[in-house]
Amino acid sequence: MILVEIKEVKGTCIFFLFLQLLLHLFCVISVCLQVPIEGFIGGSVVLPCSSAEHDLKLQDINVLWRDKGSETVYDIIKGKDSVERQNPRYKNRAETFPEEYERGNFSLKLINLNHTDSGEFSCFITHSSDSKQETVWLFINGA
Repeated sequence: MILVEIKEVKGTCIFFLFLQLLLHLFCVISVCLQVPIEGFIGGSVVLPCSSAEHDLKLQDINVLWRDKGSETVYDIIKGKDSVERQNPRYKNRAETFPEEYERGNFSLKLINLNHTDSGEFSCFITHSSDSKQETVWLFINGA
């Protein structure tokens, strides 16, 4: 009887170790498949951000773009552009595509790139009872 219990415990431990390994591999693979965005000094890039839902009600949507330091890059509040809380370093350098909002496209165009723009950018989409986060990495090349 004790031998059976030990085998069950051992089997359970092996199962959980296997599960942890699978989760770890999944996380590593998902990070590795993330496509970096490359930009050049003085150039521009489009950082992708989209919702799988289409025909969205814009009055129910908020999109928050944040940089690596959690600074405000750009906000879309209730379907309307809002730059009131925008970090000054992104003023007149960040723009979106309002005509694409209803199709779920909230991509951000960043112009006049400089070295300090390198790093992580996150897009947080919230609408109705759902939310989503997308993260992209921007690498800046050039003199």
